[in-house]
Amino acid sequence: MQPSTLGRGMPRDLTRAKGPLQVVVLGAGKIGRTIATMLHDSGDYRVSLVDNDARRLDGLPRAITVRAGDPTEPGTCAALLAGADAVLNALPFHAAVSVATVAARLGVHYFDLTEDVAATQAIRQLAQSARSVLMPQCGLAPGFIGVVGNDLAQRFVRGGGELLDLQMRVGALPRYPSNALKYNLTWSTEGLINEYCNPCEAIVDGRRVELPALEGLETFALDGIEYEAFNTSGGLGTLPETLAGRARNVDYKSIRYPGHCALMKLLLNDLRLRERRGWLREIFDRAIPVTEQDVVIIFATATGYPAGGERGRGPLTQASFSARIGGVDGPAGHVNAIQLTTAAGICTALDMVASGGLPQSGFVRQEAMPLAAFLANRFGRHYTQHPLQETTV
Repeated sequence: MQPSTLGRGMPRDLTRAKGPLQVVVLGAGKIGRTIATMLHDSGDYRVSLVDNDARRLDGLPRAITVRAGDPTEPGTCAALLAGADAVLNALPFHAAVSVATVAARLGVHYFDLTEDVAATQAIRQLAQSARSVLMPQCGLAPGFIGVVGNDLAQRFVRGGGELLDLQMRVGALPRYPSNALKYNLTWSTEGLINEYCNPCEAIVDGRRVELPALEGLETFALDGIEYEAFNTSGGLGTLPETLAGRARNVDYKSIRYPGHCALMKLLLNDLRLRERRGWLREIFDRAIPVTEQDVVIIFATATGYPAGGERGRGPLTQASFSARIGGVDGPAGHVNAIQLTTAAGICTALDMVASGGLPQSGFVRQEAMPLAAFLANRFGRHYTQHPLQETTV
């Protein structure tokens, strides 16, 4: 393998690398550990896993290098990324910009899972002069749902058709809810609260707008199960910009069991915990149990006029994508559905950059990944090869 030059600010061409690529995963929580294990097991990546808490670094395969340190401190982060080809950031959203800044300076290809709109905008500014890839929002939502949404949209806008409405719905839910919220913690508490509190991008009547979180409540049924959905922040990623001027309505909502939205409004609005997010996080972490028996639900529909027909467009048509994905048991133990889908998303993004399927520098949007190529990828196939999964395209 040729020596990496990334530590000197010149990114190595991943498509021409000989031997395993040097990858640093930041954050040894459940999703970070899943990412590290998934990449290690592929045989094509030499993985280092970093966390500020050394106790989280126990129990990993010996071939995964573990390093304790605080990646949010710029000097420490630079030392951790020295000689790396890529960094996959699984830290909370507020660490995204600081890590991306160091990665861009060193020429390290950068990927993260952030749902935070402001962080993504800041990373996009960094990417204007970056010689490496900066690709945020690589998880489930934002992430995979943007790949799905763009695929559905292109069926109408390609060739001069007309896209009227694009609706994307995603939920990571307990299979057996047992509390009043009908919810269990399956991923970052900070990220969850961020989605419930921040403005939500959308396209309404052809205009890009911001909508309040927890509004737009709707109810529906899938496979005989009742759900509700409401506005949450960040799930659309960069799709509002990509589809600006090309769609009438585009929105994203989180799926929950009925009654969840009303209780969250009580906590955030009536009890004013929106102004005390630290308190709300402590309450959630202490009172809401985690679960490994979860299910990820993905449901997206697009309605419009495809190109063709006597007047240049075909009949009013609806296209859809739906999936139900559960966890898996492996040699290292159980991997729940949100870990699996989130890790698969960011690993697929890295894999597609490494194989030359995506640009090799600058800001890369999720919708740059074609859905067919994503699902055919060795990591992306986790979205289609699963016991609970029932996919229609």
